[in-house]
Amino acid sequence: MNYWVVGASWGGTEHQDQKFVKGGYWMLGWEEKDQPAQYALAEKMKQGDRIAIKRMKGQGKTGIKIFHIGIIQDVILETNKVICTVNWVATDLKRDISESRGCFASIHGPFVNDAWVQEVFCL
Repeated sequence: MNYWVVGASWGGTEHQDQKFVKGGYWMLGWEEKDQPAQYALAEKMKQGDRIAIKRMKGQGKTGIKIFHIGIIQDVILETNKVICTVNWVATDLKRDISESRGCFASIHGPFVNDAWVQEVFCL
């Protein structure tokens, strides 16, 4: 099992997380041609992996906030997008994480299970 920290704010302001949680999925907002490195990471996601939606705390602030935690049920790659169906097991958390570990883009991981991962994914 891998751990992924993902974004859900398209363009930095269009928050998609409530739509994703309600619909039971997460989608990378980039096509492969636009962000090949992000797309390549997302392609590594698999059933049973853990996923957490994060948001930056704001200009000049360090760390991230974790809003939703889930378990990936399936990964769909046929659409030139990466779409994960997700069982969102904890939502609307607003959990402060003081260390961002560089999680500034759309997708980060896979992370190893360490103290930071436990802080992010703890139920």
